[in-house]
Amino acid sequence: MKHFLQETDFTRDEVVQIFSMARHFKEERGRHEKPLAGQTWAMIFAKSSTRTRVSFEVGIHELGGNPLFLNTNDIQIGRGEPISDTAKVLGRFVHGLVVRTYAHGDIMGLAQDSGVPVVNALTDFLHPCQIYTDAFTAAERWAGPDGDLFASLKGRKVAFLGDTGFNMANSWILGANLFGMKVSLGGPASDGPGKMIKMMAEKMGGTFHFTSDPQEAVADADIVYTDVWASMGQEGESAERQKRMMPFQVTKKLFEAAKSDALFMHCLPAHAGEEVTQEVLDHPRCVIFDEAENRLHVQKAILAMLARERG
Repeated sequence: MKHFLQETDFTRDEVVQIFSMARHFKEERGRHEKPLAGQTWAMIFAKSSTRTRVSFEVGIHELGGNPLFLNTNDIQIGRGEPISDTAKVLGRFVHGLVVRTYAHGDIMGLAQDSGVPVVNALTDFLHPCQIYTDAFTAAERWAGPDGDLFASLKGRKVAFLGDTGFNMANSWILGANLFGMKVSLGGPASDGPGKMIKMMAEKMGGTFHFTSDPQEAVADADIVYTDVWASMGQEGESAERQKRMMPFQVTKKLFEAAKSDALFMHCLPAHAGEEVTQEVLDHPRCVIFDEAENRLHVQKAILAMLARERG
């Protein structure tokens, strides 16, 4: 059974197909085929969201399927039912699962026992749908309407600033290496990449650069990327994290230290005055809302690919 739990669950050739389908779904929205016709996909959300929920719910509908939204108060997993039992039951009712939760082990357990495709819509460890979308968004700019999207990423550099030990940084480590890009991480030494992501990068033959010098991180970067400093569940650490991360705030000066045509990206929601200044958010090369829009099209392509693999 094919799942999408981490960036490397698809091969490079499959990513090429996903990008091509995403472009097709975007251009032919409202007119394209419906590969999920007659299917019901459950959306299990332990974490609230705006972009993730809406993009998946609309996407499943536009592919002809029926989205069934469930939070942890709606199902017994929130009352102590073993994940394996929940997976086995849901797998007999639905055709696929889209899961947004805290522990990465939970989504792996659902994939192991459900018997249907499972999509990682975010865990504390990885956010693969976002990274595929970010790469697609940059490739649209670089390849143009008819160019090779995947090929346009090769050799490009992304600089990630802030908490480099959390899900978005982890996903960029895996994603950049999969896409043939270079990744430079800039953050406090205490918040650097963890052992697990280092092992995963080594296993795929990948590399990354980590530095506590933000200027070094963004030098020659094609993309400057950041994320909130206190993710959901870390609110109690917000003040301390803000103090620690402030040297890595993306200011106009830091952004201009990257390439002259570099893009600014953020997975949203953004906190102006914390991880990024309003001046950068208003910059003409800030593409945050293109990223948000493209979540719909790229995730539709991922769902379509999984449905095709399942047969």
